[in-house]
Amino acid sequence: MPSPRHTATAQPAMTAAQDTAARPAPPDRVGGVARMAATLMRSEGGPEVAVIEASGWDTHANQGGARGALAQRLAGLDKALRALKDQLGSLWQQTAVLVVTEFGRTAAMNGTRGTDHGTGGCAFLAGGAVRGGRVIADWPGLARSALLDNRDLRPTLDLRSVFKAVLDEHLRVDAKTLATRIFPDSSGARPLQGLIRAQITFGGCSKRQRFCTGRRRRRRCL
Repeated sequence: MPSPRHTATAQPAMTAAQDTAARPAPPDRVGGVARMAATLMRSEGGPEVAVIEASGWDTHANQGGARGALAQRLAGLDKALRALKDQLGSLWQQTAVLVVTEFGRTAAMNGTRGTDHGTGGCAFLAGGAVRGGRVIADWPGLARSALLDNRDLRPTLDLRSVFKAVLDEHLRVDAKTLATRIFPDSSGARPLQGLIRAQITFGGCSKRQRFCTGRRRRRRCL
């Protein structure tokens, strides 16, 4: 994994010390942070990995429909991904972007027209280096009998399998390191195969070499 000096972290909405009920940052602010991250990554000697945190997804009340709070957050995410792509330019073809959340939402609306913390959710994988255009899922359904504890979408895939796939195929982290150092005791979560369009070559490095004596091509993973 890249060392801390090669990782850029941006928190556009709230710090850990702030109350989670605080007013979230406007959705368009995430786009500005995405552009800043892309600028840093394009710079000479810039970070190879960036982490962008966005709040405002905890929609316990008034979640809304096509014009509600959740729709606004999704629109902001869409604009942020577009801003990242535009700012990276040609480097987008070497980029993998993984969009994840800490937890899902309940399948049904609560008493305040929102949804509460749930279990199953979704993740998005985008970028020029990604073999996209697919939905990968073993859909369990939303019938009450199919829900987890009669309230949550039942998870059918370990999210670590997606992380491992990107780290393996894009950044070439070996399987032992993935299973013991990055995700300890996770041997049961095997990396998904074929998520990355093509492996990036770094000046003659072999598949499992992470460093070369010659000049490396720039690589990008978010």
